[in-house]
Amino acid sequence: MKANIQAKIRKIVTFVEETFTEMGRKVDPPTRRAAAVAVIENPYAGQYVEDLSKLMTIGEELGELLTQRAVAALGIEGPSAESYGKAAAVGENGELEHAAAILHPKLGTLVRRVLGKGAALIPSSKKRGGMGVVLDIPLGHKDAAFVRSHFDGMEVRISDAPRANEIMVAIAVTDSGRPLPRVGGLSKDQIKGEDGLR
Repeated sequence: MKANIQAKIRKIVTFVEETFTEMGRKVDPPTRRAAAVAVIENPYAGQYVEDLSKLMTIGEELGELLTQRAVAALGIEGPSAESYGKAAAVGENGELEHAAAILHPKLGTLVRRVLGKGAALIPSSKKRGGMGVVLDIPLGHKDAAFVRSHFDGMEVRISDAPRANEIMVAIAVTDSGRPLPRVGGLSKDQIKGEDGLR
């Protein structure tokens, strides 16, 4: 981790989920997804601040750090990742705009840099909650939003986060779509990856 990082990180938790069977059918190869979640101090907890640029900078730092952690947890190279998503939950003394400041202006550029590409928008969610709140991280194919097999999500929770003055920030990546997809639409071998849609 960089020595001059602005985020005051209390902990990072990494989750890996592998699905081997679905409805009694073998999933081969197993579908795999990982999420890296940072629990950080919210520098603006309990106050209204017009300029949220510090959180934007923190988002940039965490975009790189958490994406690297999630990719490493899957044991793949960044460009091999297929789907991605991001989410944040602020504690009770935070506001949704604090989550938005971390997730939107700068974080995505670093996620894409680690993954080598990412033409599609990064699906995101944000919420406010207490310790143990469930964080739902939406997922979509990184290069083509119309690939239905990769419309998915990952649910994570940390029992002691976020505290009132904290923010949980998560990045999730996958090496595949849903187990046994069969709802049609654009398949991943048809992706052009130019407009972020197809």
